Amino acid sequence: MLAKIQKWGNSQGLRITKNLLAEAQLDVGDEVDIRVKEGIMVVSPAKKIRGRYSLKELVERIPKDYTSGETQWGEPAGKEIW
Repeated sequence: MLAKIQKWGNSQGLRITKNLLAEAQLDVGDEVDIRVKEGIMVVSPAKKIRGRYSLKELVERIPKDYTSGETQWGEPAGKEIW
């Protein structure tokens, strides 16, 4: 497939056909990884680990002095059983 690089605002972009996206198992809004290898631009699906973050990354963001505790949510407001 031939495509033309076009200017969109201050950026440049390529239009990709729906068929080509389907063949690559991609959809509008998916994140992709773009690399240049030996002068060739390679576009591949971004690797996801259960969504956007890995558990390791999330745990590393917990402050060292954090302590967990119970939260009082008040009296039942419906058919909850406490």
